[in-house]
Amino acid sequence: MQRHGQIIGISKENIEAYKKHHAEIWPEITDMIRKCNIRNYIIYHYGELLFAQFEYVGNDFEGDMAKMAADPKTQEWWAIQKPLQRTLPDRREGEWWAEMEEVFHMD
Repeated sequence: MQRHGQIIGISKENIEAYKKHHAEIWPEITDMIRKCNIRNYIIYHYGELLFAQFEYVGNDFEGDMAKMAADPKTQEWWAIQKPLQRTLPDRREGEWWAEMEEVFHMD
């Protein structure tokens, strides 16, 4: 199992829309997340930042992320969500949400 933490910006004027969409998330999106071996997926909001954490329980993270990205319903969902988000300038090339380094974990 791999733990992931990610961060992205969000403008103040987009926060309520983002929260509303996620309160009414489409079942096809949560089904695809599960099919791609993601568990315990949580998104937090603070100021003009969103922080996500999740556990990946599969054996091919890149393959599962490609599977998710190729899904038409996921593409439709992302087309609604991405304009609400603001990428961070120091993220790695190819990232939308910036992957964070885990510094400490305690079970």
